[in-house]
Amino acid sequence: MKAAVITFPGSNCDRDLAQAFALAGFAVTRNWHKETALPDGVDVVGIPGGFSFGDYLRCGAIAAQSPIAAAVQAHARRGGYVLGVCNGFQVLTEMGLLPGALMRNAELTFKCRRQPLRIATAASAFTSRYARHDAITLPIAHHDGNYTIDAEGLARLRAEDRIAMTYIGNPNGSVADIAGVLSENRRILGMMPHPERAVEPLHGSTDGAKVFASLMGGMALA
Repeated sequence: MKAAVITFPGSNCDRDLAQAFALAGFAVTRNWHKETALPDGVDVVGIPGGFSFGDYLRCGAIAAQSPIAAAVQAHARRGGYVLGVCNGFQVLTEMGLLPGALMRNAELTFKCRRQPLRIATAASAFTSRYARHDAITLPIAHHDGNYTIDAEGLARLRAEDRIAMTYIGNPNGSVADIAGVLSENRRILGMMPHPERAVEPLHGSTDGAKVFASLMGGMALA
């Protein structure tokens, strides 16, 4: 399986994300935002955390207009897998690949800590190695992680089992404690916590490794 990790000016988790994919067995390419095509044979695109383009305008807004964006959107329309972490989640909402928006944290402060979470669904290629209701801990580091969606959109996410994970002790004001959401076809995941920062014992936790192991296993069976 092949993963492509996109780097924008201001990305700072791209190497971490590439390493997490590699540890799960993916062949990984690193791609610059000015490229207009993804490498041949890419199965999953990873959009990393950081502060793409300095978070000017809105977080992820400029990155969503980068030359590589059209290729990512085409990959998603073909049913390709996409994982957006933190700033990557923001980029995916700005691309229109996921519903809702990421707003300023409710307390208007940057949150950087290990955050308890609960797996809301195991019925996705990203979470299949977890059990529903599993409690895990992943790092968070964001100023604009307050997931916002209207009542109709929230009802749809719940009805379609598209809430991937929720916060235990909401750090940012997100609607319904949402920490990650899935696309309609369940092949795109956006999440604010950083699974790539919890994949090796030296990280102090391997709770995030199952995101990548799930993806490898689920894609192999698809």
